[in-house]
Amino acid sequence: MILSPSLLSADCGKLAETLKALEAAGVEWVHWDVMDGHFVPNMTFGQHVIKGLRPASGLFFDVHLMIEQPERYLADFKDAGADMLVVHAESTVHLQRTLAEIRRLGMKSGVALNPSTPLSVLDYVLDDVDMVLIMSVNPGFGGQKFLPATFRKVSELRAKLNAAGRSDCLIQVDGGVNVDNTGELVRAGADVLVSGSAFFGFPPFNERLAAFNAAAEQK
Repeated sequence: MILSPSLLSADCGKLAETLKALEAAGVEWVHWDVMDGHFVPNMTFGQHVIKGLRPASGLFFDVHLMIEQPERYLADFKDAGADMLVVHAESTVHLQRTLAEIRRLGMKSGVALNPSTPLSVLDYVLDDVDMVLIMSVNPGFGGQKFLPATFRKVSELRAKLNAAGRSDCLIQVDGGVNVDNTGELVRAGADVLVSGSAFFGFPPFNERLAAFNAAAEQK
């Protein structure tokens, strides 16, 4: 299991220090929630913030674009230092082309699904993705309550990926993830978990990472 702490819940005035502290604690990924105020009712980091902080960190930058027409900004986020770009299936008309372009630019590609979006939208893009993000809350704000239907959706997605010969494709879960539901999510097939307030609200980072890892190993 990979834990990708969401900087949406970090102290925005100390992001450089936070990135260094996460790296020192043994965290390998960090999650950037990019929101435009249109696709979701909130606004957060943009490519300029990510670019400014890229030199401060060797972490894997997992960038989640909750924006309309993300295809307009793919090259900008590549230039900013994103290692992976995740776009919403609901946000772009030409999903396959967008995912292929992310890879052409040299980044890992991901597609995110809102809670009510069926897995069938993935049927013709599975060859173009490195990760599928299952939203376990409706996107836009941190601190929301986890939706229990996520467990079944993750399990069904894992079966779908295996049947398609894509067992290598990662499954990420974002929204309401905490120590209490981590074990069940991993058992259902999740590989990468995004946690915001349930991670940053319980320092020190190394101990909180250890708690998540211990929960993931529970059978």
